[in-house]
Amino acid sequence: MAKHRVLLIGATGETGGDILSGLVEDGSFDISLLIRPSSTNTPKAKALEAHGFPFVVSDLTEPVDQLVTKIKGIDTIISAIRSQEALSEIILVEAAAKAGTKRFLPCDFGPVCPPGGIMAVRDTKEIVHNAILVAKLPYTFVDIGFWHQFSFPPVPSGKLDYAILFPGTNVIYGDGNAEGILTDKRDLGRFVARIIKDERTINKKVVAIADALTQNQIWEIVERLSGEKMNRTYVSADEVVSQLARAKEAAVASGNEKVNLEVIAGSYNWSRYVRADNSPENAKYLGYLDSRELYPDFRPIGFEEFMREALQGKAKKLYADGKVEKLYNDGKR
Repeated sequence: MAKHRVLLIGATGETGGDILSGLVEDGSFDISLLIRPSSTNTPKAKALEAHGFPFVVSDLTEPVDQLVTKIKGIDTIISAIRSQEALSEIILVEAAAKAGTKRFLPCDFGPVCPPGGIMAVRDTKEIVHNAILVAKLPYTFVDIGFWHQFSFPPVPSGKLDYAILFPGTNVIYGDGNAEGILTDKRDLGRFVARIIKDERTINKKVVAIADALTQNQIWEIVERLSGEKMNRTYVSADEVVSQLARAKEAAVASGNEKVNLEVIAGSYNWSRYVRADNSPENAKYLGYLDSRELYPDFRPIGFEEFMREALQGKAKKLYADGKVEKLYNDGKR
């Protein structure tokens, strides 16, 4: 029996790399990778090529019919493209519909949030969703909440500093009781492997859930496991809203991409901690299928398990090349 043919876009990135690992671990897929012409000779691409992954070379700007010939015969297309480039998926949607692709997963893989002005990143992704629906292309939209790797505070000893991407993560927003969906990034590909083999998820939204915790619960776990008393800085719900408003004003005034990172962060804080959009309850309201109900036999890596590893020095810092961290820090100046 022929293997399920998958085309993955963005395999050299944080999200795409974990999706690729999970697909390989599953063992039931024939995987090709879409690589931009400018990236084919990069060390990451060369490493993937050395592992035997065939490349489909495209920058997603070519004529649709030309792209159709490159993806013909693919069963499932998975996009892990950067969110800033999400709209470049639209040509791929059109080509996939013409090529008869059986399922398309756009680059969602984020927190649960409704469209309509709450988070600009989400609204951009919804444009792609709409293109998929107009094309009548079979789809699955997959969200995963927030990674464990983004969701823990520093401890006074500095033991966790090696793994923290952004400063200021000792802040508790609102009353700290907004429940939020969490997933370990290493499980992303394992979830995706199950989802794309599951006929129940065709033309559905799925949320992958390892844990659902409040900030207060996260702080309590870190205190208990580390044996250290945490510092807490509280930011009221009203101040979260004010911070976002100021960031938007500054972004409009300057047109500076670095300042816009403050808008993105403020939007996430408002959605996650004030509106509590990223909760299992809200996901159910918005029509998501729950991975815990779909796959009760699968045991994802829980937040507490991750934190034990992190306190033992076994966590990996995200975006280790430092580019994201530098852009954020420059925008703070």
